[in-house]
Amino acid sequence: MVVTHNDAKEVQQALDTLREFGPICSVKLYRVSLSLIPAVPIIPCLDHEAMLHQRVDPHASAYVQEQATGDVHEVAFTPASRRIQIDTVSTLSEYSPESHTRLLAWLAAKFPGYEIEVTHPNWWKGDRRVADACRAQVSLRNVLLAENMNAVEADIDRLRTISALMEKQSRVASWTVRTITPLLLGAAGVLTYQVLGFFGAWIGTRAVDTLRLATVGALGAIFLYFGLKAVQLTEMANRVWKRTAEYSLILKERRKLDERRKAPTA
Repeated sequence: MVVTHNDAKEVQQALDTLREFGPICSVKLYRVSLSLIPAVPIIPCLDHEAMLHQRVDPHASAYVQEQATGDVHEVAFTPASRRIQIDTVSTLSEYSPESHTRLLAWLAAKFPGYEIEVTHPNWWKGDRRVADACRAQVSLRNVLLAENMNAVEADIDRLRTISALMEKQSRVASWTVRTITPLLLGAAGVLTYQVLGFFGAWIGTRAVDTLRLATVGALGAIFLYFGLKAVQLTEMANRVWKRTAEYSLILKERRKLDERRKAPTA
């Protein structure tokens, strides 16, 4: 991955154009350096900074508020692949379907050379459950726009506590699956072979073998399901923690900008 001057220039131009749709509330950057006027909170893109394979193109993702309605959207620009992504997961319940349609049409008109993609909530990843857990404590709108930053910070602290508890629960579930499942599956397999062996004289050896395989397979599928659920719980706990970290960084940057604005008049 090579970061070029053109990447930063194109991202800057794209964000300047995006301001026509509405004010930008915050920007997440991945391997791009730029400064925005007027200044807004700028944080790292946590989703991709944690990936160590270095195969993600430099990009910028902006939280933008529609001028007409105040609805909040997340729009990501990737100049290298000429791609725009609208992430509807991070902004669940922060926009209306009509506002989303207007944003799609506006982007298509303003950026004809870009391919526009929409990221929808994923059931397996538990996107809606993660969003509900976060919104129960603090909304993205408040993190970006609320004037009472102390109250928002208290809400984020509650979310941080919940994310820590979720992480501990996921560890317990993962440990249980790794430790108990092999023992239970082995014991169930032995008992199954012994019990079904008694019926060999009545139903035949081939039928017994078929029942043994079906029973052990069904037990394996059940334990596999619980194993996948443990993995899913771990993934959701990590994503709640990541959302908490993102909110904290945005709030810190908002405080810094607020202090800078007040400094000349102090």
